[in-house]
Amino acid sequence: MAERLKRMTGLLVLGAVCMMTGAAYAQPRESTPVRRPNVILIYTDDQGTVDAGCYGSDDLITPAIDGLAERGIRFTQMYAPSAICSASRAGTLTGRFPARAGVPGNVSSAKGHAGMPTSEVTIAEMMRDGGYVTGHVGKWHLGYTPETMPNGQGFASSFGHMGGCIDNYSHFFYWAGPNRHDLWRDGTEIWRDGEFFPDLIAAECIDFIEKNRQRPFFLYWAINVPHYPLQGTEKWRQRYRNLEAPRRMYGEFVSTMDERIGQVLDRLEELDLDERTIVIFQSDHGHSTEERTFGGGGSAGPYRGAKGCLFEGGIRVPSIISWPGTLAEGEVRHQMVTGCDWLPTLAELCGLQTPKVHLDGKSIRGVLESADAASPHETFYWLLGGGKNPQWVVRDGDWKLLGNPQDRSNKGKLTADDRLFLVNLAEDPAESRNVAGEHPEVLERLVKLREEYVESLREE
Repeated sequence: MAERLKRMTGLLVLGAVCMMTGAAYAQPRESTPVRRPNVILIYTDDQGTVDAGCYGSDDLITPAIDGLAERGIRFTQMYAPSAICSASRAGTLTGRFPARAGVPGNVSSAKGHAGMPTSEVTIAEMMRDGGYVTGHVGKWHLGYTPETMPNGQGFASSFGHMGGCIDNYSHFFYWAGPNRHDLWRDGTEIWRDGEFFPDLIAAECIDFIEKNRQRPFFLYWAINVPHYPLQGTEKWRQRYRNLEAPRRMYGEFVSTMDERIGQVLDRLEELDLDERTIVIFQSDHGHSTEERTFGGGGSAGPYRGAKGCLFEGGIRVPSIISWPGTLAEGEVRHQMVTGCDWLPTLAELCGLQTPKVHLDGKSIRGVLESADAASPHETFYWLLGGGKNPQWVVRDGDWKLLGNPQDRSNKGKLTADDRLFLVNLAEDPAESRNVAGEHPEVLERLVKLREEYVESLREE
């Protein structure tokens, strides 16, 4: 009974907060009786679909992530906006299809190259204009010019790297060098040679929380882990020493990441902010099978695909939301939801109005409140890359049509006849067989649906 009353009280608070909206963006009022919740968005990098204990992994040690699931809601059908780094981040931060946000693929990791257009409205800008203090910590990968770096996209403070990946000790760009150092604070290059980057970003998060605990804050913690280079600490190298490579190196880095997440969440609780803070945890897309990650290490479990392709293993990601005392705790949701949904959802939960632009994401508040609620999406669309034959997907209920598919997991062969690859996920979640020839009417309907989505992008 006590727990039920606590939860009912929390929902009443949520309702009160959501009523406090104004025109354009809601502004905090001096007489506001309830402080808006803080928000921490933890965005991991290249973490596989099932790579946490709470997702069924029996060989990875992830107590912080598992504890977050115990205190919140875990999604089994959360989809990243894209299967590649920059595009996924653009979709999550804007609530729009990455292509609509101007980022269909990866942004250059070289200084002086622009990224996501400044006309896009980010979660940070929405929060800032609603009275929140905003901070970015970790990876950016959405632009490397002053106007497209974090401080130009709504973040009052920023600490991290602008490109796609860095060595965690020298902070040099991992793909090319040796003359491409990449560590920045508020648009100014800084040097912290020899200091372990996961330690640096955890300390930055704690410092941000401590400095801003008296006012509502939004922290975007874009962890560059378990993205290569896989540089787990010695503690975890010893714990995983009997695991076979490359799972061993991957596991070392996942647990190194989980430990830092735990440090930040522990400090949040020590400051009595845990019940006043929405924490969202999510991977940007599936695990990498690239040479730089020893050809794999991560897992999509029963699903086909990986980073860089639109089979389930590339876009179905681990995701959790926690708000103790307000949202349900220890529950699971199986409805289809997407990373694009976080912007409108946070607007509703925090009592802010959404930007006055076309949003592809939708609020999932109903899903959070009930396991029986319908998904807010009857259909959805993914586009990966440009050119003449980009990968794309349309989803309509359980039906999924892939165009120009690629399979980075090599779980099955693809032929010229698979240029249009149709599956029913309820019957074949592993996407093992193309049934386009058996369902011509479904194929025709989904091809038309894709054309409608393409036309909507042209009209933007």
